[in-house]
Amino acid sequence: MSTTDTAQPVITTDLVLLDADAGTSNQSVIGRIAALLAGAGRTSDADGLIAAAMAREAQSATGLPGGIAIPHCRSAFVDTPTIGFARLAPAVDFGAPDGPADLVFLIAAPESGGAEHLKLLSSLARALVRKEFVASLREAKTAGELVALVDGVINPGPAAPAPAETAAPAKKASIVAVTACPTGIAHTYMAADALKLAAERADVALTVETQGSSGGTALSADTIANAGAVIFATDVGVKDKQRFAGKPVIASGVKRAINEPDKMIAEAVSAAADPDAPRVSGTAGEAAASSSAAGNLGWGTRLRQILLTGVSYMIPFVAAGGLLIALGFLFAGYDIANSPDGAKPVGFGMNSLGAHIATGNSLTDLPAGGFAQYLGAVLFTVGGLAFMFLVPALAGYISFAIADRPGIAPGFTAGAVAVFVGGGFIGGIVGGLIAGFTALWISKVSVPQWLRGLMPVVVIPLFASLVVGLLMFLLLGRPLAAITSGLTNWLNGLTGASVILLGVILGLMMCFDLGGPVNKAAYAFATAGLNVADPASLRIMAAVMAAGMVPPLAMALATTVRPGMFSEPERENGRAAWLLGASFISEGAIPFAAADPLRVIPSMMAGGAVTGAMIMAFNVTLKAPHGGIFVFFAIGHLVWFLVALAAGTAVAALAVVLAKQFTKTPVNA
Repeated sequence: MSTTDTAQPVITTDLVLLDADAGTSNQSVIGRIAALLAGAGRTSDADGLIAAAMAREAQSATGLPGGIAIPHCRSAFVDTPTIGFARLAPAVDFGAPDGPADLVFLIAAPESGGAEHLKLLSSLARALVRKEFVASLREAKTAGELVALVDGVINPGPAAPAPAETAAPAKKASIVAVTACPTGIAHTYMAADALKLAAERADVALTVETQGSSGGTALSADTIANAGAVIFATDVGVKDKQRFAGKPVIASGVKRAINEPDKMIAEAVSAAADPDAPRVSGTAGEAAASSSAAGNLGWGTRLRQILLTGVSYMIPFVAAGGLLIALGFLFAGYDIANSPDGAKPVGFGMNSLGAHIATGNSLTDLPAGGFAQYLGAVLFTVGGLAFMFLVPALAGYISFAIADRPGIAPGFTAGAVAVFVGGGFIGGIVGGLIAGFTALWISKVSVPQWLRGLMPVVVIPLFASLVVGLLMFLLLGRPLAAITSGLTNWLNGLTGASVILLGVILGLMMCFDLGGPVNKAAYAFATAGLNVADPASLRIMAAVMAAGMVPPLAMALATTVRPGMFSEPERENGRAAWLLGASFISEGAIPFAAADPLRVIPSMMAGGAVTGAMIMAFNVTLKAPHGGIFVFFAIGHLVWFLVALAAGTAVAALAVVLAKQFTKTPVNA
């Protein structure tokens, strides 16, 4: 029997269960197959393998239409890429849209065996879209027959596999497609093959580009140019979408291409002949805007993507500017923020440092604190200048997410106007949305050929900036400024139980999705309002950062005190989470939350709420928007900051340990 880059076959008869009752849950089925692997010497720890497989299940269901499931994982407890199989009676639910699965493949690869893992998954996944192959799996009488069937598709012989782009001769229509799923493994390739088979049935020429983890060949410019329409079957952004600008488009999530490939092909053929069909925004040769009319994305999802784009591009300005300001405080003291002369390095140099050197002295004999104060003034000023871009960057990249490059200039303009009129963070969001949709609308106006080249670089930025500027100044400026001012005054007026409740809310938000939109909303709220002269904003910043540090620190603590509850990969993540938490990187807890969201996320939220409340109760302040414990010099009441952080970490760690101990689901039926 042939092998796949190993000395052992990936599947043997002792790794097969036929017509077995393996329990009623996906975990019990995975546990039963994992026991086969352990008995065959393919895993050194069945429980560790089960934990890794269930962590993958928590990310997204592995059930597929037609009664199939392909749970898969990489594990430190596996040395050889292995496939275990169970044909179930009765079938068990793995999250497929059409019902439970009776054919289950468990694919286990070594922790470092990425290439083997991807090859097994993509080869097997592609075979599972062929009805005749699935039927043969159900008809196999013996384990040997089934092993031969599987070995035949994962080791097809010396023939090279077809490249990602295999252009067929033109038939009724020519279509191109892009498929991509979040992990870029199974569903990416299943969607591609399902669309190819549907195109063959419809006598349509289809060329597919798979944007997956195991690579692929990009569609050529000629193939795209000759296509009548494009299908985007993706759960993530399409890479280099501008290549398809102007093409009629059918867009959906990747699973629709697996479940309804014939419908998508028919819709694409129809769109190719329809002059009013939705198209990929933009013009050929220019960056395309996000496909506003393309596909079936709901406006809620679309708006969330737009806002997250703006926040994600704003954060580097926050990190760089905020840390420079903090370093300025470290070298020159906090009074620099209230001293017009001290906060201007040019003036300081002319009056003090320049005069000192002009009299024949050198930098080595400056008066005590002279150079340190000058350096602090420089750092504070540079950081302050970077911080001035927070709202413009937020608005600019919100607009960019809607209208791509033509939206950047009007978006930044809208953000600058929002700052000028006192609209702040809220004004930046509103202005960015107006600028983006205005730019997108202008880009759709039909213009003569000679003017098209000027549209993205002159016409769209000019008129979109004019529209949003007039709206912000004449209509929206006063209301936005009033909202921002009212919010600021309300926060400054909070005392007692009210301010503690605010800390609880901010703590819950920071720990809810660990870097997702809710977390980012709380963080953007804190950073956009940060003002060293405003104690309320400093307390909010302290609550947000401290609460955001809790999840990774709590999971690090939990894996240290109760290591037996976690798999080896989780224990490794726990060791890394100490530094991530100390650095205020909430995403360090994502691997744990993805593997066990129902027990981890509520536990983290409990700890974050405790920390946020204590920060507010003890009047802790923070003048730096990032850096975690490493900006200790910018923290007011540092001892209470550490106490609050330790308390929240302990509460979250205890909660997750108790949740895992008392709500554990049995592995075996």
